[in-house]
Amino acid sequence: MGLSPKKALLNDHNPHLISFYRWLQHGLDPTSVRVNLVNARPVFNANRDRFNFLIANGKADTTEAAVLFYYLNRTAFNGLCRFNSRGYFNVPFGAYKTIRYKDARDFAIYKEALAGYDFRCDDFERLSIRAGDFIYADPPYDVQFTSFTAGGFSWGDQQRLARWLAGQRVPVIASNQATRRILNLYKDLGFRVRTLAAPRRISCDGNREPAREMLATLNL
Repeated sequence: MGLSPKKALLNDHNPHLISFYRWLQHGLDPTSVRVNLVNARPVFNANRDRFNFLIANGKADTTEAAVLFYYLNRTAFNGLCRFNSRGYFNVPFGAYKTIRYKDARDFAIYKEALAGYDFRCDDFERLSIRAGDFIYADPPYDVQFTSFTAGGFSWGDQQRLARWLAGQRVPVIASNQATRRILNLYKDLGFRVRTLAAPRRISCDGNREPAREMLATLNL
């Protein structure tokens, strides 16, 4: 999205993230629902319970759920987005000193910016890739924590994604944690692989030291 393409297909395994972007695309207004955007533990716990209630009752794609998802990600511990096996958000309160929450005016700019984008929550193998496309794949890091969604992202998923990317005839860039097995996986599939130090913006244990990251390219 940093390249600001006029048209793009953005796919993610997390349905709440996709729902949030779809609401941004159509003009998300936090003031249209009763959600208390306050950086306080009791408010956070109440909002988390309400968000999980909406999930349990099939209302995870509503405006209220989108605003709650935004609030929880801004307020939760270390910027984590984590769901348990039942599909419920389970990150604790973050205890930040101050948080500036966006209002309707802040969100309004995204409506035009995202107008030409197609947001989906499909398995990547179901995506239709055409000549002239460019693929950037950024799966969950190959680390112990992969619970960004209820099902997680297993080593088998990592292998399946790498093989799917290797079968494409369009330019491909993939990033991941530079673990030995990830590097070997992409090298064996014919990718050009290099490593670099990447900053950590989110961490389950508060560690902000740069992580060793892989950048793999194909058909470039």
